[in-house]
Amino acid sequence: MEEIGGYIELEQATGREYYSDLIAVNSGRNALLYILKAKKIKKLYIPYYLCDSIWIVCEDNHIEYEFYHIDRDFLPSLKESLSENEYIYIVNYFGMLSKEVQRNLKELYKNIIWDNCQAFFNEPEPHIDTVYTCRKYFGVPDGGYVYTDCLLDEELKQDESRDRMLHLLGRYEAKGSKYYNEYRRHEEQFIGLPLKSMSRITHNILSYVDYEMVKSKREENFSYLHEKLSGINGFALERMVAPFAYPLYVPNGVELKRKLIEKDIYIPTLWPEVKKCGNEIECDYVDNILPLPCDQRYGIEDMIKICKCIFEEQYD
Repeated sequence: MEEIGGYIELEQATGREYYSDLIAVNSGRNALLYILKAKKIKKLYIPYYLCDSIWIVCEDNHIEYEFYHIDRDFLPSLKESLSENEYIYIVNYFGMLSKEVQRNLKELYKNIIWDNCQAFFNEPEPHIDTVYTCRKYFGVPDGGYVYTDCLLDEELKQDESRDRMLHLLGRYEAKGSKYYNEYRRHEEQFIGLPLKSMSRITHNILSYVDYEMVKSKREENFSYLHEKLSGINGFALERMVAPFAYPLYVPNGVELKRKLIEKDIYIPTLWPEVKKCGNEIECDYVDNILPLPCDQRYGIEDMIKICKCIFEEQYD
């Protein structure tokens, strides 16, 4: 019997999630696992230029995998034709791959899984299996979405997130640096996390989000950064939908990143482990792509500060 009375818990949101019609699971990597299991995929081709979580998912679930390299345009260099139970995992890096490119890759490889973890607002293309993560875009402890035409023939238990909230609540009331170690501990919990459906807490938080505001802020901030930085950016960027970050590609990325961090502008290094086995392009991208923050927490004044610091360091 449900309890009646007592203290009041977290308020129940009355809004709607952006992808309320997709399959909601407990992480982006488990969104991939859902597809692997539902389609009984035997082998997955994965890019070297990516975090190690994907091949760990394959190993933990006894799925054969093989790496492939990308070219300067972030496109697969894989030449092999795929058999019926083989798929290629293609990452939409920074949301830079267009719908036309996506359709062309589907035509080329047939069996593709599309990773929109850095392009949350890029809606799925019909008949192309697609995965999303929520943590790269919103202040949630976990969560991912799956678009696929093949349902998993098993009932998923619902995950619980109440013990994954400290770093989020801490940063809400204090500086993120104070809770960085807690954040790292939280990230490590996703290694081997069982596939479950999305928790009630994550569903609830995602139902509070003002998605139009999020899109507008990200696009406005991105546009300002591009206006000021396109002259030094090695990428010829097109307009993107609610970008994950502004990918600034410069030849002295490592040094510039260090100087920005000294000024409390925190720029992540995406996938440093790639340098152990990546090719020249991939190692170059690890060092010299700076994913500048342009998300909904910030406004134009923050973008001005970022640009000012970059030009001071580049041309002092």
